[in-house]
Amino acid sequence: MNSSPPADTTTPLQVLHDVFGYDSFRGDQEKIVEHVSGGGDAVVLMPTGGGKSLCYQIPALVRPGTGVVISPLIALMQNQVDALAAVGVKAAFLNSTLSFEEADAVEADLLAGRLDLVYMAPERLVQKHTLNVLARCRLALFAIDEAHCVSQWGHDFRRDYLGLSVLAERFPEVPRIALTATATEATHAELTERLGMAQARHFVSSFDRPNIQYRIVEKDNARSQLLRLLRAEHDGDSGIVYCLSRRSVEQTAEALRKEGLDALGYHAGLSETQRAERQARFLREDGVVMVATIAFGMGIDKPDVRFVAHLDLPKSVEGYYQETGRAGRDGLPATAWLAYGLNDVVQLRRMIDNGDGSEQHQRGQRAHLDAMLGLCESLTCRRVQILRYFGQDAEPCGNCDNCLTPPTGWDATVAAQKLLSTIVRLNRERDQRFGAGQIIDILRGKPNDRSTASRHQELTVWGIGADLSVTEWRGVIRQLLARNIVESVGDYGTLALGPGAGAVLRGEQELELRRSQPKQRSSGVRGRRSTTTADLSGPEAVLFESLREWRAQEAKEQNVPAYIVFPDATLIAIARERPSSVRGLAGVSGVGAKKLERYGDALVELVTSSN
Repeated sequence: MNSSPPADTTTPLQVLHDVFGYDSFRGDQEKIVEHVSGGGDAVVLMPTGGGKSLCYQIPALVRPGTGVVISPLIALMQNQVDALAAVGVKAAFLNSTLSFEEADAVEADLLAGRLDLVYMAPERLVQKHTLNVLARCRLALFAIDEAHCVSQWGHDFRRDYLGLSVLAERFPEVPRIALTATATEATHAELTERLGMAQARHFVSSFDRPNIQYRIVEKDNARSQLLRLLRAEHDGDSGIVYCLSRRSVEQTAEALRKEGLDALGYHAGLSETQRAERQARFLREDGVVMVATIAFGMGIDKPDVRFVAHLDLPKSVEGYYQETGRAGRDGLPATAWLAYGLNDVVQLRRMIDNGDGSEQHQRGQRAHLDAMLGLCESLTCRRVQILRYFGQDAEPCGNCDNCLTPPTGWDATVAAQKLLSTIVRLNRERDQRFGAGQIIDILRGKPNDRSTASRHQELTVWGIGADLSVTEWRGVIRQLLARNIVESVGDYGTLALGPGAGAVLRGEQELELRRSQPKQRSSGVRGRRSTTTADLSGPEAVLFESLREWRAQEAKEQNVPAYIVFPDATLIAIARERPSSVRGLAGVSGVGAKKLERYGDALVELVTSSN
């Protein structure tokens, strides 16, 4: 018998209110919860921040027995268990961080029915011992989180997930719910097949995250651009900065620290202890900026990440969407910012060509990258492009860079022909290949040692592109690479004609390209109020900061992340509503019975003393 919630709390809506402190479900949550609570299987596609965890946590509390959650994220299980404990739910985890005695104690609680939820990694679950233990338990459900990991079409395939089909074979009467925030139609179909969930009911929510503002800029000293963004819009905010290499992570973190930001680096080259310590600081403290490779982030449950920035081009739209989705999980305004340049295209194409895997695998990687390049170079709404990639229709959002400051296109057919002709003549008349820099110098008629040594001034194309700046030519090359009209070949990134070059050279295809953005200079703005509190009045903002200081002290004493005490969204609601009694506080979203009992008096005293 589950030890919580209270015995009289039996319906999903009662659990939602009494345990988690919310008055109503969002989107498809209620349908999913009712279906799984009734014993049905479900495949759930829902965006990060859409409330996926409640879709299995509430049925696990409503149904008799223990809910088993399969997650690839051993490092984050402790935080998930802490968050449940804070609202009075009995939860534990079984993973390699536990000693034999600790694991034995968890298994004893599991067998005795003293747990509402238990978390474990897929490789733990499929062990013979674990399956035998589960066979002796009363099980409420199986929740398979990050279910896209089972699909080789997905961007984050994990071989350990392939063994999860055993759940249907060994426990056919126990309902299963598979959840993911990133699945194309191909990934959706494959995960359904591999998990043996053909009979499951499917719930596909809109992948739209309207609170996230998508912005993609051309690289012009990306670190300086990032610093301007943080100073102007995210002073003191928590955020994540993604870089492609370990070296870039270390250099960027050091550069931000020199500018006074609390920045940490995170990559696979650090020891396990270092990674755990830095992740804990990011989760537990306010205002920490984590600079990381994609080794960091899956399953990060920190709701108040106000920005996610990319200093290098992501390899796929799925990866980009999942990474940016770590911002604004609390529903408050957040920024997804990406700086993207010509070298990104060259480097990623080279990584694919030189990488391991079959030709089919490489074709898949190229298709992923081409879709990401298309998003970057789009002249239309970013959000429409992202949602279309996942098979969903949308109207222009009014909250991305292309909507707020519409880009201009220009007829670049002649410019492209000049560029392609230069590549042809270098190859045919000189038997030479060069990278973008030298080709741009030839087009602009700018002499250098290489052009002198190779007699490039004698070419008929010398200087025919002097009407465009270096930045404009780099934009042309970048976009032609994105459209496979030009290719980058070899270890040095020399340029060659791509599959689409012939039609352009023959005048059979007109090209409209995105006009390069003018270089941006620092606005000089520093320390602007965070997007979190932008809509609060002066007194409300002061109270919010007092509440954050109180929360930080509580979190420190309990040794848990601050958001486990209360997320920013709840503190903002308290600052706006200013409840003068514990009863009034009970009506604030996110304040459940357990937290009301624990923090009610202290919060009311803090609010009344601020009046």
